[in-house]
Amino acid sequence: MDTQLAIICALTAFINLIGTLAYAARIAGVRTRRIATSLALFNVLVLFSRTSNSFLGPFLASRIETRLVNGGGETLVTDFRLVLLAGSLAVLVGIVLLPTAQRLFVHAIDHFQRHRSVVRLAFAALTPDGLRAVRASGAVPHAASLRGGGMPPGITWQVLAANALAQMLLATGVLASLYAGYLNPEFRVTASQLSAVVNGLATILLFAFIDPQLSALTDDALEREVSEGAFRRAIGWISLSRLAGTLLAQVVFVPAAVLVAWLADLF
Repeated sequence: MDTQLAIICALTAFINLIGTLAYAARIAGVRTRRIATSLALFNVLVLFSRTSNSFLGPFLASRIETRLVNGGGETLVTDFRLVLLAGSLAVLVGIVLLPTAQRLFVHAIDHFQRHRSVVRLAFAALTPDGLRAVRASGAVPHAASLRGGGMPPGITWQVLAANALAQMLLATGVLASLYAGYLNPEFRVTASQLSAVVNGLATILLFAFIDPQLSALTDDALEREVSEGAFRRAIGWISLSRLAGTLLAQVVFVPAAVLVAWLADLF
């Protein structure tokens, strides 16, 4: 693995890790009854994630252009599969870290409520007390928590399938479109722009079908209409469906690239 590919994999992993840990912010918000504060603090991390994402596209496009000029494009499929794998592994790590992240968010919310400063919160995390809080927050998820009580209210197999589909589209959208540009170099700009269509479909799925269900469930948990245990179990199932979507991306990556390359000709 060359340096450029390592950077691409690292950025992809970071973006997916932050996206998975977003669920921990909801759990911490329900536990502390301060959901708005928890999500606001998490948006600070999202800012870094989106900054990383802005670098990812140019790195990937540069890799395609280099292969078109210098040859060696036969390795691109393997390279992009490694990028997809990095995303899946990051989601898996995020799922394992959810209990730890939830406890850390609780500490962060408490500190912010007392001092009302993100800067002071960042510095506090580097102090001995902050490091001790990190060690004390360590925990691992238990498989039994997913089984207890059956499927949580508000979460159905249809919701999980829609989330997996959306995550699959998000994982493959940019990669398949860029690889389609290699397959059809005369229309590679058109192919790259089609990623917006794929990501748009995924965004519609997330905001029209997934987020409303999760937000309603969060409100139910805040109102004590759903137990905290059931809410954590719902987050666990949603996280696993996200992982399933990134794994399915490996299956559809090449067919999606071929489809996008064909569609580019039509435009």
